[in-house]
Amino acid sequence: MSTTMTPPPKKVNRLGLEVLNYKGSKTTLCAGCGHNSISERIVECFYELGVEPHSVAKFSGIGCSSKSPAYFLGLSHGFNGVHGRMPAIATGAMLANKDLLGLGVTGDGDTASIGIGQFMHLVRRNLPMIYVIENNGVYGLTKGQFSATADLGSTQKTGAANDLPPFDCCALALKWGATFVARSFSGDKRQLQALLKTAIVHRGLTVIDVISPCVTFNDHEGSTKSYSYMKEHDQVLHELDFVPHFEDISVDIPEGATQDVQLHDGSHLRIRKLARDYDPTDRLTALKALLEAEEKGEVLTGVLYVDTTKPTFLELLNLTDHPLATIPESKVRPSKAVLDQVMEELR
Repeated sequence: MSTTMTPPPKKVNRLGLEVLNYKGSKTTLCAGCGHNSISERIVECFYELGVEPHSVAKFSGIGCSSKSPAYFLGLSHGFNGVHGRMPAIATGAMLANKDLLGLGVTGDGDTASIGIGQFMHLVRRNLPMIYVIENNGVYGLTKGQFSATADLGSTQKTGAANDLPPFDCCALALKWGATFVARSFSGDKRQLQALLKTAIVHRGLTVIDVISPCVTFNDHEGSTKSYSYMKEHDQVLHELDFVPHFEDISVDIPEGATQDVQLHDGSHLRIRKLARDYDPTDRLTALKALLEAEEKGEVLTGVLYVDTTKPTFLELLNLTDHPLATIPESKVRPSKAVLDQVMEELR
């Protein structure tokens, strides 16, 4: 007598979709890259909240970080823009269809270097979208030059030191108009997931700066964004395409605590998580907290600022209730009589 085993039911979300429906292509980034952890958190959050994949528009520029949208939400439309110009593309798309959930994934070079002007105009407009910065302080695709978020005194693989102070993307976002500003570490899975879930439901511009160590090019001692594995492996220093295999870093820091996170090269990243009694509705307090953390050599993580009252860019423009992209031509194209009247007035 033979019996057949009934396979267990597949786990689905409130829409009846499996987590597989929220994944993308297999990553081509280096093993251990923090960007991959961020992609995994995005998959989890959109699946668990039951967001329709087709309602999400993914935007990115150029760089290692801008490859990330290929690795999540494969059923969503994605658009790679020119380096540093993603905010303009996202603004146009959101104006055309305000029903979309905009998700931009960018890097520190894409945002704070070539894209700093576009980023600041996105911030001042408070465009309703999620803007994730995968911040490692270097240009990974072009062999590790400093980005504008590189730490003062940090060094390249060549030994060249950075003598310029970094931009703090959270401080810029706080000062000029973003309504949800947060920082996290790619290895803090629980915190990053909570921030992303909050961002999904927030109405306004969300800026999440995620410190995401580069395993290949930012390899100096004492960096807050890097690994230095090569220093112990002299025999491979001249193999420019050599990428060591790293395991993902994972941390779980209690609220209000400070923890030294050891990176693969033995250096440490000091992370301080905001306490529960911190008031994220006070912008001046947030800016002060960032400055104090910088002076102590700490990376301050958590929700820095939130404002649920400020109107979004779409609301300021008094757009129609229906998305512009869905309005039929019969309603947006002037009639012949109207065109004749315009031509008559121009005579």
